[in-house]
Amino acid sequence: MGSTNRKALIYDPYWDSLGGGEKYMATIAKVLADSNFAVDIYWSTNISQSVIDRFGIDLTNCNFITKYSTHDYDLVFWNSDGSLPTSLAKKTFINMQFPHHGVSGHNPTNLIKSKFYTFLTNSNFTKSVIDREYWVKSHVLYPPIRTKDFKIGPKFKQILYVARFSNLAQVKGHEILIQSFENIYKQIPEWKLILAGNTNIGTTDESFSRLKDLAEGLPIEFVINPDLTDLKKLYSRASIFWSASGYGIDERLYPEKVEHFGMTVVEAMSAGCVPMIVKLGGHPEIVTHSEDGYLWEETNMLEKQALELIADTQKMSYLSKLAQNKAYVFDEDKFKVKLLELI
Repeated sequence: MGSTNRKALIYDPYWDSLGGGEKYMATIAKVLADSNFAVDIYWSTNISQSVIDRFGIDLTNCNFITKYSTHDYDLVFWNSDGSLPTSLAKKTFINMQFPHHGVSGHNPTNLIKSKFYTFLTNSNFTKSVIDREYWVKSHVLYPPIRTKDFKIGPKFKQILYVARFSNLAQVKGHEILIQSFENIYKQIPEWKLILAGNTNIGTTDESFSRLKDLAEGLPIEFVINPDLTDLKKLYSRASIFWSASGYGIDERLYPEKVEHFGMTVVEAMSAGCVPMIVKLGGHPEIVTHSEDGYLWEETNMLEKQALELIADTQKMSYLSKLAQNKAYVFDEDKFKVKLLELI
């Protein structure tokens, strides 16, 4: 890995959203740059400062470019929107963060292209959909979580959920959690629910106002567009992490509408939050029910789990430690090792 004349191109059409997929691609860029690749990122502006602010990932050694020719590169990492590019790089990785289906993935042209590409997926859940759609055997490369960045602090009587305030693709389920908290909050009067997330992509004033109206009069706090420092503090203080992402969706028919992995779940676990997450999508790959958190299928199960755990502080402390240990399975260092093996 000592040569310095190898070149890599990072293509991602969604840098403006700075979501989980962009953290994934930014980490790939950083690993390659640290491994003596000259890394070009295709985007109209240099967003390295935004990436540092959002993810804590330093891309200052990468170049932001507006034109490229794939045959100039040893490696291309392409974050796909469902289509497959024509790449003449020595090796091309197609990153499938999204369980694309019904997109003619195995049409004749794609079948030819796919023979020359390596497919990456972010979970076994996504892999099951992609392999069936494109007739490939993809490699699961779990998202990189910088578990050491998230510390356990003094824990407060707080339940946290971190997700975008939008339903562009996935159904994030904020209103489900507000309703469940309303159902139990009188039994846990000192507790509050914190809903944190970005509003920059896919959030309308109407949809956000509707959530605020649902939460009116309840001990519910909204944290809008938190940066990494804000998230670290939220995770460190919360005792429980909830997620209802995809609740009510048939994942066999609409896999795109459930959580494909769940990066914020792992981040929260890294800081000792006990996860209580809906049993859909990639979530069962993160949490083993009753061993390092809870999976639920109906909201009454979520509410029961929360009340029982809040009443048992010893068990909460025990599960907090186990959740933190489980998070290390998805640590950034493991991502780096597997990525370099694939290269």
